[in-house]
Parts: sequence; C-alpha cells; structure tokens
Amino acid sequence: MSRRPESVLVVIYTPAEILLLKRNSDFEFWQSVTGSLEVGEMPADAASRELLEETGISGIDLVDCQHHVYFDIAPQWQKRFPPGVTRNKEHVFLCPLTERSGVTLCAEEHTDYVWLGHAEALAKATSVTNRAAIERFVIGADGSDGNTAL
Repeated sequence: MSRRPESVLVVIYTPAEILLLKRNSDFEFWQSVTGSLEVGEMPADAASRELLEETGISGIDLVDCQHHVYFDIAPQWQKRFPPGVTRNKEHVFLCPLTERSGVTLCAEEHTDYVWLGHAEALAKATSVTNRAAIERFVIGADGSDGNTAL
C-alpha cells in the first residue's frame, strides 16, 4: 500500500538535549520521530501516534508549531509513494520534556537512539528539514538554547 505524501516530524527534547533515532536502513540516517499520515488522519493525531510507535512515549502534550515544509522525496524512499509523487508535506511538532524519558524503539524502523546536546543533535540530524526544525524551534533564531516555540 502506498503512503500518503504528507507526514509529521516530532522533535523530542529537554532543556539540554535532543533525542535522535537511527533509521533501520542501509546507510547512516539519524532523525527525530517522523511518519506519514494515514488516510483521514489529522497531523496532531499522526504526531501522537508516531511518537508512541517509534519511542513508546505517550501522555505528552505536543506543541504544534503551525509550520510545514515541502521537500523532495529521496530516490531511496520513492517506492513507498504512489507513482509520480515526488514531494511530501511535513508538519512540525515539538515534544518538550523536563528530563530524558525512557525509549522503546520500534525495531522495524530504528536500530539505535541517542540523546545529544542541542548543537550536537543539530550537526548529527541527517534530514535538512529536521535540522531546520531543531534550529528554528528548539535552539532558536537568536542562537540561544531557549525553547522559542513554547
């Protein structure tokens, strides 16, 4: 079954660290929680569902950044979408935590996780849109480590 070309990005962070997940793939790919919307699903519902599926984290009030971006679907992921679909719409959400949470990875999607300082996570995140969300909504446009979206 083809995926809907609309997804969520959920950046999980504490005042000092950001959680990144290593995708189960043939190459190094570190990212925040991501996932496609299901048919009829709203972005906020998809964000909560993906957060639970990929990390086991639940019961957190996510912050809807009211921000989305379009990006070209990488060739290695193209087969997951309907023929002719080349762009994806990604909605950005934040999962602010006061301290690290336990993580239960979905082995079908990820093989490892790491909590990194904000700057280190920014450097390690593979996706351009993931890095942009970290920089804009967690680190802040002014370069402070403030939580600008809260």
